[in-house]
Amino acid sequence: MTEPNFYHDDSVIQSILREQLPENLYQYADQALTEFGERVATDIDERAAHTDRTGQPQLIKYDKWGNDVSRIWVNEGYKQTVDETYRTGIVGYVHKPIPELGQPGNYAYSFAQGYLLSQSEPGFYCPVTLTQATAYLLDHYADDHVRERFLPHVLATGDTELYEGATFLTERQGGSDVGANVVEAVQEGDHYRITGEKYFASNAGMCGVAMVLARIEGAESGTKGLSLFCVPWEENREAGQLSVRRLKDKLGVRAVPSAEVEFDGVTAYLVGDASQGFKYMMEALNLSRVCNTVASLGIMRRAYREARDYAFSREAFGGRLVDYPMVQETLVNLAVKWEVEMRASFEMIQLFDRVMPKGCEPSEHDQAMLRLYIALLKKETADQSIAFAHEAIEMHGGNGYIEDFVTPRLLRDAQVLTVWEGTANILGLEVLRLMKKYRVHEAFLREMSERLTAMTGKVAEIAEPVVNAVEQLRAKLGTLAERDESLMLKYPKQITDDMTRIYEAVVALEAVDDARSLAVAEVYVHNTFQPEDVTDLHLRHFETIVGE
Repeated sequence: MTEPNFYHDDSVIQSILREQLPENLYQYADQALTEFGERVATDIDERAAHTDRTGQPQLIKYDKWGNDVSRIWVNEGYKQTVDETYRTGIVGYVHKPIPELGQPGNYAYSFAQGYLLSQSEPGFYCPVTLTQATAYLLDHYADDHVRERFLPHVLATGDTELYEGATFLTERQGGSDVGANVVEAVQEGDHYRITGEKYFASNAGMCGVAMVLARIEGAESGTKGLSLFCVPWEENREAGQLSVRRLKDKLGVRAVPSAEVEFDGVTAYLVGDASQGFKYMMEALNLSRVCNTVASLGIMRRAYREARDYAFSREAFGGRLVDYPMVQETLVNLAVKWEVEMRASFEMIQLFDRVMPKGCEPSEHDQAMLRLYIALLKKETADQSIAFAHEAIEMHGGNGYIEDFVTPRLLRDAQVLTVWEGTANILGLEVLRLMKKYRVHEAFLREMSERLTAMTGKVAEIAEPVVNAVEQLRAKLGTLAERDESLMLKYPKQITDDMTRIYEAVVALEAVDDARSLAVAEVYVHNTFQPEDVTDLHLRHFETIVGE
């Protein structure tokens, strides 16, 4: 019996990378991901279960003399996962050359690694995400002194001491309302002193540096008065200038220590223009939202895999579960939704790779469309990760509710993804802002119409309901534009859902190049736009889409 391998067993991610990566990077990534996929499916998966059940991070608040040391303990297996994962270059090779190639990788390769990791340990993918965001901010906006001091450690791949990253935004009185932040920074020579509390600080105690929003004394209120700072963790902890009040007792993703942190005059270094701190952090937030999407895809894949494998192996009532039509329909629906969201998300990641690298000068159109697609897919994949975990539990029956199986952890870990980096309401408001500022809905409708018009033959026939959906959305938006602006605030989630369904359908239809991809597109369009129609579509396509 061969060892499980989350990459080798996944033809969809392999085909996506083969299409998107340059040939030399694909050859490297294919080998590296084969090795990483085996570790994630075996050793890292076992460690994740241990961390979740009995090896969760612990706060060591005081030493034996009663001194506040605010150290975070993590188990040895978790430390090994940290070391193995960063050595793959999941963060580092976005910004520095891969030694074997003499050139950097890209975000698509990094997100493929994150997708595999999230199938076993989405909790740890949170610190990886925060480290990616920290690397982005330091590389793009820190001055030479700060960049040279910290960035090599944040990008470490075993060549130097690793500094994981963190981004501390949330304060108790504000939450998602970041403009309400009150943590204050006071200049002292070439650095600043920051005082105040950050209420939901993930990767606290594990990070080497934290990127922190604070208000320089005398700065204006709201988000415009926030500046971005780099805060070294360990030197400030040892100096007694920061402390961890407590760790959050979370429903899931228990691998990442999330804390309430108090700053008492910590040493901090200004990053970039003092008036642009919120803007910088929102760029990093968009990166984190893509990571959130990738984590959701990983949980969806693992949930589908667990449901499929159980259905093929479990015998009940004189036959295998998979022999029952309702089970076949469930598996087809899971496979189709996951595959289409994979392709849509990695198409968005292609645009991300064009817009985000240092030195790029993207058009306003590309930036706006990227923000739109990120908002759409972050919301949809997060919702679907919960739905997929639920379906996997139901497929297992009573076993699915038992912690000996991975399914309860998938559900607990999935639930946070609808909250991290923006709830559905916050993302809906982001879409409305983009519509108002950039008329992004007009560009979206125009692009979808052009792509649908280019379709021919059987694909064009299947696409008819999608064409109708585009016109219905156009009419809806026109009606809302004529009404009081407050009415628009009632519909952001509905508009977001309409756009997502259309976008994913277009991606699925454009991906058709054989009988299987045609079946996937046909089922997706049916499920999304004609769910009331009675059909044997799922049963006819079961062997093609799911098979053994």
